[in-house]
Amino acid sequence: MSAQTRTRTFSIKEAAALTGLPASTLRYYESIGVVAPVSRSASSGHRVYDEDDLDLLTWVACLSATGMSVSDMRQYVANGAAGAAAAEQQIELLSAQRERLAREAERLAVRRRYVQLKVDYWQAVADGDDARATSLSEGARALADELKRTK
Repeated sequence: MSAQTRTRTFSIKEAAALTGLPASTLRYYESIGVVAPVSRSASSGHRVYDEDDLDLLTWVACLSATGMSVSDMRQYVANGAAGAAAAEQQIELLSAQRERLAREAERLAVRRRYVQLKVDYWQAVADGDDARATSLSEGARALADELKRTK
């Protein structure tokens, strides 16, 4: 009796559930080359994912969740296949994404401060504190200019 190691395979529905990516996105990422074409069942022709496919798709799902562009995800996967030879490219790619996220976080923080100022303004109005409302209104005007610049 021969000892054969059989790896588990997954349907596209199972792969979608396990990676958090919709089946349509799995097909799309395959069609545009973010991931290599997956195996097909000999009998049905349906996609068959193995554990390595799921590992890669999980990483791609995480990159997507960071807001990384499809083009950059495609490059990341290609670099990953090159291993250590592409380490510097991976660092550059991920560092650029980190910087995009930092800028996005700064813009979000400004928007949040503006909303908080407006909440405080309306609370001052509700409390009848005209001096505070005037001060907060001036602060909101200054922050509005910052909001315009961060778009």
